[in-house]
This record gives sequence, C-alpha cells and structure tokens, in this order.
Amino acid sequence: MPIAVELRKLIRSGIHRIGELEIQTDVYGYPYVLCHWLDSGLATESALGGLELHEGPETAREISTFAENGTYRFIKGQVNLKRGWVMALQTEEELRQALDQFYPASVGLFLAHRHGALEIENLRDKLQRQTGMYRFARTISDAGAQELVRTVCGPAHQCAKRILWQIDAHTPLDDSEASRFAGVPGDLPPAEAIPLLCREACNHFVAECRRVAKTEAGQKAG
Repeated sequence: MPIAVELRKLIRSGIHRIGELEIQTDVYGYPYVLCHWLDSGLATESALGGLELHEGPETAREISTFAENGTYRFIKGQVNLKRGWVMALQTEEELRQALDQFYPASVGLFLAHRHGALEIENLRDKLQRQTGMYRFARTISDAGAQELVRTVCGPAHQCAKRILWQIDAHTPLDDSEASRFAGVPGDLPPAEAIPLLCREACNHFVAECRRVAKTEAGQKAG
C-alpha cells in the first residue's frame, strides 16, 4: 500500500504529530497544514496567525536545514526546528513529500516497524563496517558505548529519536533517559504521534565512538 495512503489512515486514526511537526487538517481551505507544534495554535487563527505561508512541499528542505539561531542541523532528528512558518499541502502525497524532507524516511520506517519488517543494525555490526580513520571506533568498550548513549543521544542532547538498536545482539542499552525515550517530543500520548525511530547508530555517534576509543587506548597505554 502506498505510504501516502497509509499516512491518510494514520491521520484519520488520530495521529497529528511527528517529531516537532504538527499535522493539521482542513485549515482555511487547505486539506493539510504543517507547522512547528509550538505554533499549532497560531496556524488555526485568522491569516494563519501571521506565520509565513509556504504552499506545497518544495521549501521543506530549506526550512529544516538551519535552526532558529542559524546553526546547521546536521541530524534531522534534532529538536531545534525553527518556528514561524506554516506549510499548506493539497494532497497526502504532498504531505508525504514534505515529511520526507523534514524527517527522511520517518513514515516508512514507522510503518515497517509497525508491521515487524524494519531491519535494525546493532552498534557492533555498524562499527565493524567502518573503514579508514573510523576503523578505530571498533575498539570502543561496551562501557564507553553505553556512556556515549547517555551523553550524546536523547532529547537532553537535542535528539528526538527512539533508539531501537543495542550494543550487540546480547547486550541491550542501559536504562537512561535516552534509551527509554519514545521518540515523541512534548507531552503527547504515543497514540497521537508517529515516533521518530533510530534503527542504527548515526554517523555522529560513530565519530564519537572513535574519539572515545582513542581516549580509552591512551589510558591503557599510560
């Protein structure tokens, strides 16, 4: 079934949030409207609450590239999406295209996970595939990797994704705010949102693994 059709069903079931995006329907003649969830009240006001109007999904990438302070959002799951805009969309396909720009493949990953078909890559498997300067990341200790999850991942460190991977097949992540985060920013019931899912460690995490591994090697040598 096309993702756009699945998306329509999800919205009709009561889902209206993904990441920091609020999905609204039938606002001032627009079938779908996207905005930052903290601006959702403005989007239903006359003249869309003074928010900058974007018609169609074409500017989604531009909006999501930089945070409010101008810094580059190197991970799309960061919780620093800028505010002050509203995006009007005419069809479920336009909505899908916009969401894929804000949060690449997020809806597809959610649907695959819901149907038990999402492939998850544990950290050790990810690190074993690293080459060149990142080969050294393979040597990080389990304790070092567990500490990295606490200090790099989760909403406290601007990541809004729910971690699905483990250290390896036999080593789950230690309990922490990051490991238990459901992938839904804000105080919203899980049934009303599409969670952002992390099926494998991101490149930023791998780079941090290399840094920690080098520190651990230096401590052993000393």
